[in-house]
Amino acid sequence: MKTTLCRSAFGAALLMTTMFSVHAQTAPLCATTGLRMVVPAAPGGTTDLIGRLIANHLTRRSNMPIVVDNKAGGGGTIGASSVAHAKADGCTVLMGNVGSNAINYSLNKKLNYGPQNFAPVTEVFAVPNVLVVNPAVPARDVKGLIQLAKDKPGTLALANSGVGQSTHMTAELFRLETGIDVITVPYKGNAPAVADLLAGQVQMMFDNVAVSQPHILAGKLRALAVTSAQRVPALPDVPTMAEAGMNGFNVVAWFGLFYPARTSAEQVKWLQSEVAEILKQDDVKRQIFDWSGVVSGSSPEDFQRYVNKEVGQWQKVVDKAGITLP
Repeated sequence: MKTTLCRSAFGAALLMTTMFSVHAQTAPLCATTGLRMVVPAAPGGTTDLIGRLIANHLTRRSNMPIVVDNKAGGGGTIGASSVAHAKADGCTVLMGNVGSNAINYSLNKKLNYGPQNFAPVTEVFAVPNVLVVNPAVPARDVKGLIQLAKDKPGTLALANSGVGQSTHMTAELFRLETGIDVITVPYKGNAPAVADLLAGQVQMMFDNVAVSQPHILAGKLRALAVTSAQRVPALPDVPTMAEAGMNGFNVVAWFGLFYPARTSAEQVKWLQSEVAEILKQDDVKRQIFDWSGVVSGSSPEDFQRYVNKEVGQWQKVVDKAGITLP
């Protein structure tokens, strides 16, 4: 009897130890305090939309409170900087993008952070930009817009969602390759830029398809071309920039999660695994498809390699365009 009881007690203790060990490896370090997801853009933009989508699903999966903290400004640098210098305890994560975590490294020489300050977790999705104009603009296609800008130099206003964001750099690349003279108007995020575009305060913009798509379908904005290599399913009648006469013009905006550097590998693995599972859900895939996006969920290692490649590519664009910040 004693032997049986001892064996039972030992088995129970072993089971509890095993359960605790598994829990310790998989549970988030900030399960009690919650996770803060910093979005380096204004509410309503693509970075905000995807951040909130992931945060809502992650909350349900983990039963952990997750707060989305919008820190707009500086082309994403304000929000990114706050995470770069945050405590690496797994309780703060950045929903970064091509602007905050690739373009700005070469564009902004005064950054107080760099790639070494982040631990890439996973790419979430990528989406093309779309060239849209206010319906009052008489141009019906890209060639017509270029001609209009050349006929009236320095009069058309070209909005972007912030210096260093993909909408800004796509516009700079467009200006570089066409030689047009337009007024560049930066905003603190997609939403305020699109609001002024809808109101006719500015005339044109390269915007993420996810944000402009509803306005395009409603006839409030006119889409001239998408920046991806192929047309997007949600806007099948909108040509690519190549089809519109600009061969080789291929730009996508990507979005992904970053922890502060030195965050434990276990914590990075936990979040990557959770997000990868979220991205497999039909409702999430359907939402991203509706935004004309491509789902990722890449490993930390693959995401690191992709970010390194993007940093190098945008360095070439910045140098070629001669773009500098004051």
